[in-house]
Amino acid sequence: MVHSTSDKNVDFVLEQIQTMVASEGGTLPTATLDGNSLKVKYTPGVNEECPECVPTHDMVVQFLTASLSIHAPHVTEIEVS
Repeated sequence: MVHSTSDKNVDFVLEQIQTMVASEGGTLPTATLDGNSLKVKYTPGVNEECPECVPTHDMVVQFLTASLSIHAPHVTEIEVS
């Protein structure tokens, strides 16, 4: 489960991405919003039957970037570790 930030729109996006990555066993254990900068920890899941189904870090960045541009456009810097 993602920790809440100070922005309900960012939290909404994080919850949606968490739901997506959780379907493959992944998590977003931490997220920190500092002004227009969002730092997110992503721990990928494991799917031995379909390893390509597990979102990569780059995919999570793409999903976050697209969703945040709609729901929280003030977030312009995204770091996923």
